[in-house]
Amino acid sequence: MRVVLCTCPAAEAPRIARALVERGAACVNVVPGVTSVYVWKGVVCEDAEALLVVKAATDRVESLRAALPSIHPYELPEWVVLAPDEALTSRAYADWVRAPG
Repeated sequence: MRVVLCTCPAAEAPRIARALVERGAACVNVVPGVTSVYVWKGVVCEDAEALLVVKAATDRVESLRAALPSIHPYELPEWVVLAPDEALTSRAYADWVRAPG
């Protein structure tokens, strides 16, 4: 199983979360109230965003990432994939994440 971090405009978060679940993510948590400070095209920017915490089976992560340009408004959306330690994850939860739809 994998956990993916993806920021987006707060107003778009529910739509993007639902689209990811419809495309195979087991669950997407929407964390509102995130402030992102970053450099984009040489300019320091600061934006209010939401953080999407996506849980998905390893074999679905690439297809979810490939779908991102069609559902996300950013030119370069964040897509940071984390691999949780299976020994520290609830086996039942990990099995649920990996189960087909």
